[in-house]
Amino acid sequence: MGASTAYHLTRMGVTDVVLLERESMLGMGSTGRNAGGVRHQFSSKANVQLSIESIRCLERFEEEVGYPIDFWQDGYLFLLSTEKDVLNFEANVQMQRDLGISVDSLSPEEARTLAPGLETEGVLRATFCDRDGIADPNGVTQGFARAAQSRGATILRQTEVTGLRMRDHAIAAVETQNGTIETRIVVNAAGPYAARIGRMIGLEIPVVPYRRHIFITEALSSEAEVPKNRIMVIDFSSTFYFHREGPGILFGMSDPAEPPSYDTSVRWEFLEKITPYAARRLPAILEAGIAHAWAGLYEMTPDAMPIIGQSHEIEGYYVIAGFSGHGFQHSPAAGRLIAQLIATGAVDDFDLCPFSLERFKLGEHEREANVV
Repeated sequence: MGASTAYHLTRMGVTDVVLLERESMLGMGSTGRNAGGVRHQFSSKANVQLSIESIRCLERFEEEVGYPIDFWQDGYLFLLSTEKDVLNFEANVQMQRDLGISVDSLSPEEARTLAPGLETEGVLRATFCDRDGIADPNGVTQGFARAAQSRGATILRQTEVTGLRMRDHAIAAVETQNGTIETRIVVNAAGPYAARIGRMIGLEIPVVPYRRHIFITEALSSEAEVPKNRIMVIDFSSTFYFHREGPGILFGMSDPAEPPSYDTSVRWEFLEKITPYAARRLPAILEAGIAHAWAGLYEMTPDAMPIIGQSHEIEGYYVIAGFSGHGFQHSPAAGRLIAQLIATGAVDDFDLCPFSLERFKLGEHEREANVV
């Protein structure tokens, strides 16, 4: 989010931009630990609109940003096992089609054709969009950052924010371990740490971190019945998902019993919980051991919708956080929206009301249902 915002600001002629990174490299937090999924298939119209702009940018990334990225558009396949989910997804498909997205509603047999080796016991219907896919988070982040730097932005790594200063309810400066930066504008793009940054000036940012695990198998045999491309398959009722990753399979699942925390250590006993779901949907996974595993943080809001906008309480304070597991894929559009809001004071081509920070106080907000 920070790199995208910096890039879009410099494109709009705002070049006195400083991007602060606590770690030694960009993308070492949630960005570098996600599965790289990019999709149009959301339940919220506003999120679909973010996807439309973001995926269009990713499709033309080298041409527009100036750096090549890896982007495989082999599609997202959602498996639906309850009548309620079928009804909800059918309504979503119609909404997505109304926005110009080609999404198919499939039978279990058609789903198996798209994903060899897939078991569809209990599946009633499936949905598929062939423009969804898998992108490289590191490549996208570095592309945005390098392009921003080439236009004058400054990136300071190993620079942790320690405090914010205000004057008359307006941003005045950012305190860091390496000194003070005087500024009238701050963008909180701290992901799962957004609430901590908010508390530095007494602002409540309702973003809570939750650990999510990702596992990658060792190489499967050439005879293993698994998808040969990188189609993303999601068993919606269980949230188990998988896609091809090199010679192995990347997979994961959410854990409803996981408490909020900043813990990114791998809890290996969770693998035992996932295994029955993996065996049920892609039995070939059991043929290989685990080659890699890691955990990252989802930055969840109460309605699983992001916060994109300006604080009404503190002048010059902007938030771009709380994307609830779909931040990387929406970074191109979200960064552009925040940058335009800063540069011009308004966004005329996108309704930011669903993403307003104030929505939580007003109680006027929808919920994103398609979160895994």
